[in-house]
Amino acid sequence: MQALFVDNLTVIDFAYFHLDRGIVGESLILDVELFGELNDEGMLFDFSFVKKRIKSCVDNLVDHKFLVARQHPQINLINTPQQLTLELKTNNGDRYTHISPHQAVHLVDAKSVTPKNIIASIKNEILKILPENVTQIELALRPENISSEYYHYSHGLKKHFGDCQRIAHGHRSKIEVWKNSKLSSKWSSHIASIWKDIYLATEEDIIEEKEIDGKIYLVFQYHANQGLFELTIPKSRCFLLTTDTTVELIASYLAEYIKEKEPDSEIKIKAYEGVDKGAIVAV
Repeated sequence: MQALFVDNLTVIDFAYFHLDRGIVGESLILDVELFGELNDEGMLFDFSFVKKRIKSCVDNLVDHKFLVARQHPQINLINTPQQLTLELKTNNGDRYTHISPHQAVHLVDAKSVTPKNIIASIKNEILKILPENVTQIELALRPENISSEYYHYSHGLKKHFGDCQRIAHGHRSKIEVWKNSKLSSKWSSHIASIWKDIYLATEEDIIEEKEIDGKIYLVFQYHANQGLFELTIPKSRCFLLTTDTTVELIASYLAEYIKEKEPDSEIKIKAYEGVDKGAIVAV
């Protein structure tokens, strides 16, 4: 039996629900191994088709989605033809309500969302789109190896015509703050700390602020071309911007934020959106 491998085939950017951390943005790199017999061309599978077909399949299944464990002990699902409502609770009692079109959510048939459980939920679907001579696949999902500062953030971009419009998708992202042309570990660490597991939101999307069980919650809602999106989330888990939350505007906000505290210094922000992409702003 022959094997074909493709490392770094794609990056999956998504958000998932964690029993302790709530909604968490994540980015995982997908590696693939294909096993089977060679075809008439002496190949197992054309590399160009490997990337195109498998990436498309994976994107449709989990990329830019909200991943939730179906066997979560504190979950209530309400299905209608137009939308899916998820009512969730963390171990410390924080409540979350996520309302969206069905295609914005992927339910993992497990008690928790882990790389292993994600693989189990998508593996059979990938096999269906491969040629008959490919009889087995092995998938690996792994985080980027980051030696510097990073943070997990989730968000939604209502003006985006693609899947970024989904109100709870996210990224695991490096952050680099440069002060007078030198990397500042102090400021990089500061941003990573205050935005750990953060939900970045736009002020104008708030439709309600309310109290539940003594905690303050914000309700965000907007209509995008895929449908209605709504998210109820503890206010303490949010950071509000006056702008949309594109990586360009995130970088701009951080540059101005640090410039106010370091007015006599040249500040450059290199803000990542997941793996190997992002925005640079200098002030």
